[in-house]
Order: sequence, then C-alpha cells, then structure tokens
Amino acid sequence: MSHLAYRLNFESAKLAKQAAVEMTKETGIKRYAVGALGPTNRTLSISPSVERPDYRNITFDQLVEAYAEQTKGLLDGGVDVLLVETIFDTANAKAAIFAIQTIFDDGYPEVPVFISGTIVDKSGRTLSGQTAEAFIISVSHGNPLCLGLNCALGASEMRPFIECIGMSTKSFVICYPNAGLPNTFGDYDETPAITGQLLKSFAEDGLVNIVGGCCGTTPDHIRAIAQAVKDCSPRKRPKNVYDDHTLLSGLEPLRIGPFTNFVNIGERCNVAGSSLFCKMIKEDRYEDALNVAKAQVENGAIILDINMDEGMLDGKMAMAKFVNLISSEPDVAKLPLCIDSSNFETLEAGLKCTQGKCIVNSISLKEGEQDFVEKAKKIRRYGAAVIVMAFDEEGQATDIQRKVDICARSYRILVEKVGFNPQDVIFDPNILTIATGMEEHNEYGITYIEATRLIKATLPGCRVSGGVSNFSFSFRGKERVREAMHSVFLYHAIKAGMDMGIVNAGNLPVYSSIEAKLLQLCENLLWNKDPEGTEKLLIYAQEMGKSDKKAVVDDDWRGGDVEDRLEYALVRGIDKYVVDDTEEARADSTKYPRPLNIIEGPLMKGMGVVGDLFGSGKMFLPQVIKSARVMKKAVGYLIPYMEKEREENFRLTGIDDLKSAFTGTVVLATVKGDVHDIGKNIVGVVLGCNNYRVIDLGVMTPCQKILDTAVLEKADFVGLSGLITPSLDEMIHVAKEMERNRMNLPLLIGGATTSKTHTAVKIAPKYSGPTVHVLDASKSVVVCGSLLDPKKKNDFVEEVAEEYQEIREDHYDSLKDRIYVSIEFAREHRLKIDWNEVPPAVPPTFLGRKIFDDYDLNRIIPCIDWKPFFDVWQLRGKYPNRGYPNIFNDATVGVEAKRLFDEGQSMLSRIVSERSLSCRGVLGFWRANAVSDDIHVYDNANNHIETFFGLRQQAEKPANESYFCLSDFVAPKDSGKMDHIGLFAVSCFGVDELCKKFESYDDYNMIMVKALADRLAEAFAEELHTRVRKEFWGYSDDERLTAAEMHKIKYTGIRPAPGYPSQPDHTEKTTMWKLLNADDIGTQLTESLAMIPAASVSGLYFAHPKSTYFATGKLSKDQVVDYARRKDQDVETTEKWLLPVLAYDVN
Repeated sequence: MSHLAYRLNFESAKLAKQAAVEMTKETGIKRYAVGALGPTNRTLSISPSVERPDYRNITFDQLVEAYAEQTKGLLDGGVDVLLVETIFDTANAKAAIFAIQTIFDDGYPEVPVFISGTIVDKSGRTLSGQTAEAFIISVSHGNPLCLGLNCALGASEMRPFIECIGMSTKSFVICYPNAGLPNTFGDYDETPAITGQLLKSFAEDGLVNIVGGCCGTTPDHIRAIAQAVKDCSPRKRPKNVYDDHTLLSGLEPLRIGPFTNFVNIGERCNVAGSSLFCKMIKEDRYEDALNVAKAQVENGAIILDINMDEGMLDGKMAMAKFVNLISSEPDVAKLPLCIDSSNFETLEAGLKCTQGKCIVNSISLKEGEQDFVEKAKKIRRYGAAVIVMAFDEEGQATDIQRKVDICARSYRILVEKVGFNPQDVIFDPNILTIATGMEEHNEYGITYIEATRLIKATLPGCRVSGGVSNFSFSFRGKERVREAMHSVFLYHAIKAGMDMGIVNAGNLPVYSSIEAKLLQLCENLLWNKDPEGTEKLLIYAQEMGKSDKKAVVDDDWRGGDVEDRLEYALVRGIDKYVVDDTEEARADSTKYPRPLNIIEGPLMKGMGVVGDLFGSGKMFLPQVIKSARVMKKAVGYLIPYMEKEREENFRLTGIDDLKSAFTGTVVLATVKGDVHDIGKNIVGVVLGCNNYRVIDLGVMTPCQKILDTAVLEKADFVGLSGLITPSLDEMIHVAKEMERNRMNLPLLIGGATTSKTHTAVKIAPKYSGPTVHVLDASKSVVVCGSLLDPKKKNDFVEEVAEEYQEIREDHYDSLKDRIYVSIEFAREHRLKIDWNEVPPAVPPTFLGRKIFDDYDLNRIIPCIDWKPFFDVWQLRGKYPNRGYPNIFNDATVGVEAKRLFDEGQSMLSRIVSERSLSCRGVLGFWRANAVSDDIHVYDNANNHIETFFGLRQQAEKPANESYFCLSDFVAPKDSGKMDHIGLFAVSCFGVDELCKKFESYDDYNMIMVKALADRLAEAFAEELHTRVRKEFWGYSDDERLTAAEMHKIKYTGIRPAPGYPSQPDHTEKTTMWKLLNADDIGTQLTESLAMIPAASVSGLYFAHPKSTYFATGKLSKDQVVDYARRKDQDVETTEKWLLPVLAYDVN
C-alpha cells in the first residue's frame, strides 16, 4: 500500500482535523489535529545481516523521500502539529526532520513539531543504542516544541528517563507510555486507574507538560489520565540547559563548556594522514580499520575524525561503509564523529549514516559566500556542528588579522543568516607548518595562537580547533620530536582558547614531562626565538637515545602448612606467595573438594582473626587494608574455578549458590556530581574483610544506576557517599527514588559533608526503609551486622528511628528558638573598618594570572599537615598525643601510626623520584572593591568585569558583635581606596594513572596514593599562600612561621573557598574559573561543582589584617531572596545550592 501513502495520510488528517473542529465547537476548548510520522519498519543504524554489519536495507535519501510524502499528505489534510514518534533509531528521526525542514523551506506553512523517542528497556537506551541525553542532542536541531518518550515501557519503568529528558531540554516534555509491560500473551494488564495515578505522580513532581497513552491504553485509560492530571500544574521549563556548551553525541552525550578540558579529536582514521589506515581501507580490511578506531578511543580520543579523501578511493562509498561499521561497535560509536572531507558529497555520505550529532570538517568561503551559505544550510539540516577554515575567495589566511577577519565574516553569516547556534560554530584558523626553511613560515605557530585569542574574545560562543600534526610536518619521520612539538604547541594554544584539535591521542607527552633540552628547543621554535632552532632540533633528534628501568624485589618469608601460611599472610598483609598457596590448597581436593571451601575455610579463618584484632583495637585500618589486598588476590585466583563449578551446578540443578558464601551484599557509590572516594573505598575494604560482597560503583554515579544495581545484585544494603554539599541534595533524591520504587533496603549515609542531623532531618523522612548515618568505616560492620541479624534488626531500626525523631524535634525546636536578624539589620551591624586608620594591604607585585606547572614537590612536602593523613586511616591518638608528631607517643596507636607514616614517607619518596605525581597551580590578583555584600572585580583599566556575591551572618549575636561577610574585608567602593583580591586553584595530577599500576587487589597502596595526593594538594595551597604573603602580594614579607604555626593560622590574611563556611555557595566557583581559567592547568568542575581531580584545592585570598575565618551559619529567607536577585537566579535554584545552611524548611 506504499503507493497510497499520500492519500492515506491526507484523508486521515482531514478526518482528525474535522473531529478537532467539531470538539472545539462542542466544548469551547481548542482541540488540535496531530499528524504522526512513525519510525517505519527499517533502520538506518542497524544492519539486518549479522554477517555484514555495514549493510543497510534502506538509505537516508529513501527515508527522506518517504517521510516527505507522508508529511505533505498530513499538512495538506490540515494537521496542526507534526509528531515524529516511537523513535527506536535516531537516524530515522533525523531523516524525518530533514524531510520536514525541506518541506517548510519549500513554502509549506510551518507547524509545531513534536518528537518522541522510545527507550526499549531499563538500560535507558533506544534500540539503536543511544542514551536519552544523546537522543535529545541529536534531534534538537529540529526545534521541537515538545520532546519526550512513548511506547515500549510502562509509566513506572519510563519515569527515570522522562526525568532525564526534562533535565536535558528547554522544550516542553511529552510522555505517553504503554499500559505497563505486556504479559506472557502480549496483552496489557495495567488498569486505567493505575496508569492515571502513575502519570499523576509525574505531573505532581513537575516532570511533564503533555501526557497520554500508547500500546495497551484504551479510551478509558485516556479518560482516567485526563481526570488524574486535570488539577496539576505543568512542568516549568528550565531557563538554561547547557546554553554555553557545544552539545555533540554518539551513543552518549558530549558537552563542551567553559570548564571542559581540551578535547582530543582522534586523527588515525584518516587515509590522508595514516598510510597504515589507508592501506587497510584500500585492501578492504575494514575490521582492521575498526581496530584503529578502537585504539584511538582507548588512547583518550573524545571525538573521532574520519577522512576518506584519497585519489584511488571511492570516498563516498568508503565513508558510508566505515561509519556504518562503527555503529556496530558500541565502544567506538559512543563517541561523536568528525566527518572530514574536502568533498561535500563525501561529507554528506557520512552525515547520512550517523545517528548522533557530529562535526563537519570543513567548509570555507573559498568558493564564495553563496556556496558557503548553501552548504551551511544543508549541514544545519543534518543537525551537525561545523568547522570553518580560515579561507576566503582570496585564499588561505596566514597572518593574524586575515584569520580573524575571515572567521568574523563566517561567524556573522552562519549565526545571522543561516541561523546556526554560535556554540555549533568551530573555527580552524589554520595550523601551518613551521621550520620549513622559509623565514616567513617561522611565525605560523604564533599567528595561530594569537588569532585564536582574538577569535575567542570577539566571537561569543564559538569554539576553536585545528589539525595539530600540520604544525610539525617538516619533521616527518622524527616522531618523538613531533610529539614534543605538538605538546608544546597545545600547551600554549589551549591557554589562548583552543578548545579541541585533531591529534593522535595516544602519542601526546605531558608538557611537564618533556626532557628539558627538548622542551627548550621546541619552545624556541614555536616562538621563533632562535634563528638556528630548526638545525638544533634536527641535531637533537639524531642524538636521541633510550633509557631502561629495572625493579628489584626481595622477599624471603616462608613457613608452616598451607593453612598456617594463608592465615599468616592475611594477618600480616603479605601477598607475594598467596596465589601459590591458594593453588596448593585447591589442588588438595580431598581436603577442599570445592574452591568455595578454601574461602569458607582458611581464608575466612584468617580474615576472622583480622576482624577480631581490628574490633578489639589491636589492629588498625592500614593493616586491615593490607590484609584485604591479600584476600582479594586469593579470591581473584579462585573465581574462575568457582564460576566453572557454578555453571556446571546451575546446568544440573538450576541452583546458584555462589552468593551464599557471603554475609551480605552491599552496593556502594559516590553520588552523581561528586568525585571523592577515599572514605567509601575504606568502608568497602572493611566490609570486604568481614565477608561482605561489596559492589563499588565508583564516583559520579547516577541515581538510577544505584537503584538498578541494588535490584539486580539482590543487595542487602545501599551505601551513599559524598564530600561536597550538593551531594547532600543528590542523596535526598536517591532516598526519594528508593521510596517511590517501594524499596526497603537499609540506606547507609556517609562522607565528610554528611552528618547524623542532616540524615535525620533531610534524608530519613524521604524514605520509609531504615536510614542510618555511618560515622566511619569501623562503624559500618556493626551497623550492617545489626541490620542483618534477625534478632537485633527490629530493635536496632526502632532505636535509630527514635533517635532520629528526637534529633528532628531538637532541630526544629532550635530553629524556633534561634533568632535571626533581618539582612538589613545585619548589614547595618557589619564589621566596620576604618580604612584610613587600617588601609588596604599593599598592591600585589603583579595583576592577572600566574601558572605554576610541575611545581617542585620538595618545596611542598615540608608544608604537609599530617594530622588529616592519620584521620583518613582512622588512627587517632588521645590527648596529649592527638596531633602529629605526638601521635607516635600514643600507647594505643603510636606504633602503627609510625609504621604507616614511614610507609607514607617511602611512597612519597618514590613519587618524587619517579615523578609519578605532579602538582600544578594557578593564582591571580585583581583590583577589587566591596559594594555592600558583594565584591566587584576590575581589570587593569578599572572596568568592572566580574562580581563575587557574598552571604552575611544572620543568627542573632550580642549587641557589640559584628555580622560578618567576606566583602567586609575589602575596601568599599565609596571609601575611595582601591583594594585587591586574589584567587587560586591547585591540583595533584597523576593519581588515577599511578593507582592503575597497582594490582586490582591492592587497595592499600591505592588508598595510600589518594591520601598522599590530598595532602600534597593541601600543602601546595599552604606553600602558595606563604609565597603570596611574602612574595607575590608581599604584605607580610617579614613573616617567619614554621609549618606547625601555619597550620594553626598564625599568619595575616585568609584563603576561604566557595562551598565552605564563609561562603557556602559552590556556584561562586564558576566566577573563579572564569578569571583563573583553571582549566589551563587541567583542573575542572563537575556539574555539581566538585573539582577534578579530586586532590584539588581552590579559594580566594584576602590580605587585610582584620580578615578572619568565620561561618555564615543559617540564613533567613529574606537574605536568600535578596541573594538570588543579585545573582539573577531564581530563588528555587538558590535554595537548592544553599540547602544545608537555610534557617527554614523549603518544603
């Protein structure tokens, strides 16, 4: 019936429109006819042939033609809305959008477009593999009035994905699920009342704007839904959803924003740039070529460049075949693609085969403006971002001004005439080859960098990219030199604003690790400082050698029978022979007929001794973690044998008894947005040592993943961890979702920012299951044991519930009893400094930023405060031996503390000698004045460029005391005195890489590395602050303090941080990052504004002698409303970020 497609759609649209008109007249309520464009029975992203993963039985052009015919029929029939629905393959939806936009451009009156995808199961992906976020990014170029989901799932299964849609778009959200999941016979059992109530909960929680029903729903269902939601308010659309980000997608989303690190575009899938890849394509060895793509991903590529421009290749065919093949490899397909060609038809061939939002590389003005506009319009219709080369009708730009002028002209055309989002415009100002022997080429690196700086300053929202290998082309064959040149070039180009680049991600040395002489030669070449630079670098390349390192291991311990050896190894943390000993036990099938018997026998006996010693205080956490390392290694060896036995047993009996070996199963996770995991890791080790099966989901874990894992693994507990205050809000969300999903697992809350009070007041009331705050790792075993023991559980849960009820009552009583002054009163009674009598500190020695790359660790180490190091390992001395070094004298923990300290020192020495960790930092100074509670920041010309917003104490104080705000420590603008403010960010890098060098079972050394990295970051902040006081700002140049005195804050000035007591709002970090450009040193912010890497410290410098640390305490509503107004932020968002310090309940 395909020949009747137009007529069928035309006639059905006429009938629907007629019905809508009649119902409008009858009810007085406007009704609309919606024309649906379904997914078809073909797919562009999946091959129908297992043997030929690159084969497709439909083309993009054929789908566009089919959708165009259907669309015309619907529009001619009078529909008010077009609905592209039930999208299981986003590439099909892009074909539909292409057809719709073409028809509108051809003169059809535009109507609103709705787009609805289909998540096929709880994985949260479409049939073609995209996540909900990636789907939204891929279709948003269609400017849909509504975006949402329908079909495949019932409302309860669909909810987390609808939440995700709502957080990812400013469009209205549409949701029409099935009537639950089908039963065995394909029928739907969910009643209208159930469907109605489920969708009512969506509406009540502000998730949706339009609701309805799909498969299995009947008129009764729709009637019940309408009745259920009639009094509910529609979802409020967010004002900002990644507006300042370039949004790309493969199977997964990629968001490139102000705080994103440099984006590597993998370059090796390029026939023009890789002879090996070219040979594979020419010889039709596409599977080998796909392995090249996989290697690029493994080596750190964030986007994958694909180029098939070669004279002896059919570029269009090769591009389509390879892109189709990529779709069959999820590890590669998850990345956005950069479709790269100088032939526009080849570019289109790639665009027609990818379901994600990719980048086109490239177009330019060299063929004139009309050609440029036509190509740009097509690229926008395909939904891609675009790279624009700095070419025009006169040719390639080589000098700074021509590069900037061409890019500015292109920007205006794309944004103003074609309608491109500025964030989707990426400029390539031409990275040209230096050191060619021609003098005019020597400054090509400088011209690119300076042009980049100007482009980013004058063309808002755009990105800058480039092909990095061009830079070093004159040194072809000298790969190590080329790699160093690339690293040096990128180091400076990224500072100037380069966002991304086509580069071999696996062969890029760290700037600070380049040998000193080679680094200097490359720097001289880039900046054209040495007329003989090319010749010197060639000589160096010829003299290059290689160095080898050898490691020596010496251990001579052995003795006893195998059981004694295993116990001895476990108690003393010796792992050298544990695999041999475990195999010896396994080989004794008479004594140990099953591998599980070894775990339940000698291994658990040994860990039982460890647990007893730890519980009695005779063994300490560092020793326990070493024991766990041995246990994990032994169990890891046995697992393949147990799996084989389990499979055989399951085949014969259908019974799986492996989990019965454990006391219980615990799912642990650092919540979404947070990257800190040392405490969680320690809890996992301690529980593991007590025979719990621990499933650690790592850091930044989405709520749904936590819940799904808990259900899948039949967990006995869920444990949540977090360090930063926004994590508290995410924990509340997880608790709500556990309640909504009717879970009853005990919920354990831990982490530095958590407290028993917060757990009792904010988290426990959201969840009817047991909710317990766990103070530290040593308490986790007691809590879990009590909750698992049938004789203890009820009493324990009841006791905790009663305690938390008392805490809640005390908390709310304290809010009633506590008196808060108005914000006006607090400002009137601020700290008043006589700025003539105690003037601002001397001006800093420089203004602007200063970067510290690969800072000397030997300068940092003396500044380490060791007390928190011992706290991490839960070694706490008793007065007077609480601090370092007195803890070594403590009768209980002194010996172990000294042993731990010595091992930490040994590790630290290795870190320094092997340069396995490095510290980088940035600080800066700016002119500043206080304006009421805020601090205005000025550039060198005294132009107001940024504002730090302040919060003031409001809890009532005695009459003679001041109400502090950080702005009090900066000279007011009306004082007539210019003051200054400083900012800093420091990080310790290399932690993850160093941890990977340890075996998976070696928790001890991994935790040791992370604990030392944290200490180094804090010590770096201390060292830098000392230099600020004495050198860079110089207001205390005569300071002579010991490290101990610095740790007791005996110095003048303070360095508070956003998210901490003096300014509890983490969002102020974004202003810091704008000024510091901390991404330049590799320090990033997560969506919850945690810093990456985790071993990072940032803050502000205040120099006035009256400045002091303080806590704002709780804040009243009047200040929060005023603060939101000053920040141009809605109150609800402000309350979310300030939730832990609000003096009122937002609910």
